[in-house]
Amino acid sequence: MTLYSMTGFGAARAEHSLADGAELSISVEIRTVNHRHLQAKVRLPQGYAALEASVDKAVRARLSRGAVQVGIEVARTGGKPTFSVDPSAVERYLEVQATLAARFPGLRPIDSVTELLGLPGVVVHDRSTESLDLAGEEARAVLAVVHDALSALLEMRATEGDAMGADVASSGEEISSLVARISERMAAAATGHRARLVERISELAGDKSLAEADLAREVALLADRLDISEEVTRLESHLVQLRGVLSGGGSVGRQLDFLAQEFFREANTVGSKCNDADVAHLVVDLKTHVERLREQVQNIE
Repeated sequence: MTLYSMTGFGAARAEHSLADGAELSISVEIRTVNHRHLQAKVRLPQGYAALEASVDKAVRARLSRGAVQVGIEVARTGGKPTFSVDPSAVERYLEVQATLAARFPGLRPIDSVTELLGLPGVVVHDRSTESLDLAGEEARAVLAVVHDALSALLEMRATEGDAMGADVASSGEEISSLVARISERMAAAATGHRARLVERISELAGDKSLAEADLAREVALLADRLDISEEVTRLESHLVQLRGVLSGGGSVGRQLDFLAQEFFREANTVGSKCNDADVAHLVVDLKTHVERLREQVQNIE
C-alpha cells in the first residue's frame, strides 16, 4: 500500500453553468504541511461561508494528519442579480456630505454613481450565508472542484510518500546491519574482557589459590554488564515491525514515529553498556541512522 507525505499541493479549476443562466468559474487550491494532528483552515468567498462545514468534512474524509489550507475562489457572472442597492445608505452618505461641505467648503463632493456604489453598505448582496442551498446545484459544483483538488493533492503526497518510504526502508536496513555488527563485536569484547579479568585477578592473588566461586561470580557480573542480547532482540523485533508497517502503507506516521523512539531508546541502552572503542563507534553510527529515520517519519501522514 501507499505511504503519504504530509507536505503537498493540489489545485483544480472548473467552469459550471447554472440553471438560472449564471456562469461559475471555480478555483480551489489546497496546501498541506506537517502537523501532529489534522488541522484544516478554509477560506471561502463572500456568500459561500455556509460551505465551510462541508469542505472541512471532505478534507477530514481523505486526510488524517497535517495542517491544511484550503483556498476557494468563485466568480459568478450572468443570471439573476445577486445584489441590490440600499437607498437609505445612499441618503445617509449624501446627508453627511452636505453637512461636511458646509463646514469644509474645500472638500470634493461625491459626484458620480460609481463612487456611491463603492462606499461600504451601499451594495447589499441578496444571498446571505444562510440562503445558500447546501444541497443545491451551486454548492455541489463548488464541492466537486474541492474533491478534484483533494485528489490532486493526494497524488502528489503519494508520490513523495513512496520516495520517503524507500528512504525509511533503507535506513532500516542500515540499522539492521549495524545491530548485527554490534552484537557480534560485543560477544568478542566480552570474551576478551573475561580473559583480562582472569589475568588481573591472578596477578592480584599472587601465590594464593584463587577461589573458583569468586572468579565465577565476577565473570558473571561482567557478562551481565556487557550482555546486550535483550536490546538486540528488541531492536530486531522493531525492525520486523518497521518492515510490516511500511508494507501495509496508509496513515502510519504515528506508528513509525513510535518505532523511531523505541530504536533510539535501545540504542542508548546499548551505548551505556559498551566499553569497547569499536562498539562505541558502531553505536554512534547506529544513533545517526536512527535519528535520520526519526526525521524522515516526521513528514509521513
